[in-house]
Amino acid sequence: MLTPPSNRNLRLAKQAGAEGLVIHYPGLVLDSLLNTCEQAAAVGLAINAVERLIPHSKFVHNLPGRDQEIEDFIQLIKNMGKAGIPVLCYNWMPRDDWGRTKTDAPERGGALVTEFDIDAPMIPRDHGYEVPEGTGKITSKEELWDNLQYFLEKVLPVAEEAGVKLAMHPDDPPLPDLYGQPSIMVGFEAMERLVKMVPSSANTLCFCQGTFSSQGNLDIYDGIKRLGPHISFIHFRDVVGQVPKFRETFIDNGKTDMAKAMKAYMALPHSKDLCIRPDHVPTMDGETNENPGYEMLGRLHALGYMTGLIHSVESFE
Repeated sequence: MLTPPSNRNLRLAKQAGAEGLVIHYPGLVLDSLLNTCEQAAAVGLAINAVERLIPHSKFVHNLPGRDQEIEDFIQLIKNMGKAGIPVLCYNWMPRDDWGRTKTDAPERGGALVTEFDIDAPMIPRDHGYEVPEGTGKITSKEELWDNLQYFLEKVLPVAEEAGVKLAMHPDDPPLPDLYGQPSIMVGFEAMERLVKMVPSSANTLCFCQGTFSSQGNLDIYDGIKRLGPHISFIHFRDVVGQVPKFRETFIDNGKTDMAKAMKAYMALPHSKDLCIRPDHVPTMDGETNENPGYEMLGRLHALGYMTGLIHSVESFE
């Protein structure tokens, strides 16, 4: 995922060994998406997944306009099928997207990382699709599950036909209640319930390793094996601490044995078909931190580290 997706960043990603890209929500115009694919192909990269900033609050909370928002989601799936993009990562986070309370916590060498502390105020986001203020809408766990089933029954047949896998991202931070609003995509059991709710080859998971690590009570390596058959997408990152307070780290400076995790991914029978990307990274010296977690230098560092892990696992098999 390149922020911004400039020609220079495209070239840097290719030079550092990336095989493909993950892009933000591209809108609903097919020609625009095809142009993005052509831009990536010009430097030898494929578009492997779409994620983030996808409008979802109306169908998550069953607000007016829910069915139209689902129709827009369906149009995105159809466009991705025509463009040959195989994975659509979405979430059921009822408070917008992943949340943090700080974006400049210090890491190694003065690099900046994001942090979550339940006792601090959440940093507001302006993505244009959060639940509108003043609605008073607090959606119960039962409603969230019901809304999810309604959604899946509408979209999964389309995804199957288009050859697109929907990959559910867990709630981040992984708390069952966040400032009074319940969350349901927390922990391995919730992810298993999701895939059993509407069985489909298109009903898959994004294994966000950092989110599960920040939950604190989960065995990452067992989780990879346990959820493995349903994983289509991987976010590779780590943290120190756990909810209610944690911060992100360099990919080699957290609490997880990243080599052991990579070995577990590569042991999955369909590992060659998985999309795995560096997730949130530190902001390094000289960068603006305008895009916390998504600046370029940390992403290149993480990509090189991941490539080394993959080669190491392959050489010892």
